[in-house]
Amino acid sequence: MKNFPKVRQYMATDLIILSPDAEITLAMTTLLDAKISGAPVVNKRGVLVGVLSKKDCLKAALNASYYQEWGGVVADYMSIQIKTLDAELNVVQAAEAFLASPYRRFPVLDEGKLIGQVSRCDILKALSELWV
Repeated sequence: MKNFPKVRQYMATDLIILSPDAEITLAMTTLLDAKISGAPVVNKRGVLVGVLSKKDCLKAALNASYYQEWGGVVADYMSIQIKTLDAELNVVQAAEAFLASPYRRFPVLDEGKLIGQVSRCDILKALSELWV
């Protein structure tokens, strides 16, 4: 089998990271202003504890519509069932992970520590560079 490049070569490392105790309205504004679909949520010890997506923010906005007030923190709305990829995974294996899941991005870990994030676009770029 060909020696494919690793996820670490294509992942983003300049991440917007959210805190679980950040106000949901501030987090939503952060995602919208940065034009990103989601961000990892890391606690004070630097441990990945969730991911907040625009879909999660939509839940908060809908909740606000029902109750006529905004409220809550990121931890109230973030997804805690986190699927991650290892930095040493090759890009073909990463593509398979994307095809087997509904996620648009995965946090990337190295020895259990968050070091980046990889998107479908990043992996598509990696694969296209192999064959073009």
